[in-house]
Amino acid sequence: MGRYFWQLVQWMERVRRPRRTAGAGTRRLWAGLVMACLGWATTAVASDHADPSNLMGPESNITDLIFFPDGDRLILIFNVRRALSTKPPYDLSPYIYEVNLDLTTPVTFDNAGDVARYGGTVAEPAKLHADAKVRIRLNNEAGLERIEYEGLQNINDIRTNFGVRDDPFNFPRFYGVNAITMAFSIPRNAFPAGQKDFILWGTTAKDGKQIDHVGRSIRTQLPRFGFLNTVAANEQVTALMEHSTRTNNVYNFLKGTTQWWARALAELMETSFLLRKYDNQPDVMIYSDRFPVGYPNGRRIDDDVVAQTCAAGDCLLMDISFIEGGFPRSTKNDKAFLPEFPYLAEPWPEKPPAPAPTHSLTPYIVAGIILLLLVSWAIVQGLRVILRHLWRAIRNVYALATT
Repeated sequence: MGRYFWQLVQWMERVRRPRRTAGAGTRRLWAGLVMACLGWATTAVASDHADPSNLMGPESNITDLIFFPDGDRLILIFNVRRALSTKPPYDLSPYIYEVNLDLTTPVTFDNAGDVARYGGTVAEPAKLHADAKVRIRLNNEAGLERIEYEGLQNINDIRTNFGVRDDPFNFPRFYGVNAITMAFSIPRNAFPAGQKDFILWGTTAKDGKQIDHVGRSIRTQLPRFGFLNTVAANEQVTALMEHSTRTNNVYNFLKGTTQWWARALAELMETSFLLRKYDNQPDVMIYSDRFPVGYPNGRRIDDDVVAQTCAAGDCLLMDISFIEGGFPRSTKNDKAFLPEFPYLAEPWPEKPPAPAPTHSLTPYIVAGIILLLLVSWAIVQGLRVILRHLWRAIRNVYALATT
């Protein structure tokens, strides 16, 4: 649903005019109302646990991408299906899960801000591509149905583990629940000799169409990035720049109005929905052997990514962790990790899932539309009566004047 609201906003801002007109102002005003009053209409949950994109199938939603060295091997963990608390079967068979590894697109490390936020700078984001790929299809028992490797050597030495495990994300909302795990222990010699830099991202696809995306942890959990989930990694910077232009047009219009409430909407946009000057990097994970491992240089399973993301300027999840959790805030997982592969903790016992929402806005919307139609009908009827009496009065005056 959120996607359709954003398409409405795009239509409102599609035609830019050299000077401000009443029509352009009205479009920008409605765009601001759509985005701010409706909360961008995308505050449901999806990839990266609390991603603001609304996915219809919970098994399609990606929760974690983890990558770190382990001696002469590299550990890759790809999790899906947030807040899992029930036993199989699940609806996994329609989806194809992929992890892409770009081994050749240049990464630089001279921008301190990008290093702190993303682990480095992708020098040519439009050239992102998969030199290696892992493609997985799971069965409805959360076991492996089929796996394909592309661009990797010595694949017979790759160790795997598939199934339900504790959700490793350190966040109160996801304590005591599980996720579906695809874990790989990959030998170094699966990659070219001397490979130091890795760019990774994961996707979910159904019927050949990408419906979810994950790169650096927490990125698309932030409301301003939800639209990236269906955008290919090598197209994301262009999409970010176009999105920034549109949202800035709305923001500047609202901020320049004389109404206090419009300026308040602009302030809401600035903190929650407006793209920032450092956002024009693709949503990918960067890992380099040149530096110690740890988010955002890859991700270990015990990294406190919420706190580390907050330290670089995005504190939304830190706020929520205090709201929903206790004090002091927990800085480690709610269950001890295993000392060896697959490292993730054993799953929590089955328990009833959280109750589904029971209230719908549809009756209120229908009632509002009916009320609006009734009021409009009453106004029209009232105008007809007034105009009829006025016309009769004019005719009477005219008749008296001509006799």
